[in-house]
Amino acid sequence: QVQLVESGGGLVQAGGSLRLSCAASGLTFNIYGMGWFRQAPGKEREFTAAINWSGGSTYYADSVKGRFAISRDNAESTVYLQMNSLRPEDTAVYYCAANSRPFGRATQYSTDFGSWGQGTQVTVSS
Repeated sequence: QVQLVESGGGLVQAGGSLRLSCAASGLTFNIYGMGWFRQAPGKEREFTAAINWSGGSTYYADSVKGRFAISRDNAESTVYLQMNSLRPEDTAVYYCAANSRPFGRATQYSTDFGSWGQGTQVTVSS
């Protein structure tokens, strides 16, 4: 059974940084693309960032491009989201997700992801 466990969320002032981690188990991590999504209060879940299975390709939502960076450590079965220059509108629960199929590309579509974590709260104060 695939398990994805996010950590690293918290409260930060606008302009600050956080690094989220997602530890994966129950899958051959190094052949699956990974992604981060977020859901703000009263809003639908939205794509944030994705990375393909090898780490050679990444994809970002326009709202975070240039501020966030996704990376992965296949030896540690962990995917990261480095978030810099945080804004109050980045406040959300952040979810880690794994592609449904191996050797997947970096994709923005939630339907391409078959396993999800429980989420970690990120709150950015103004």
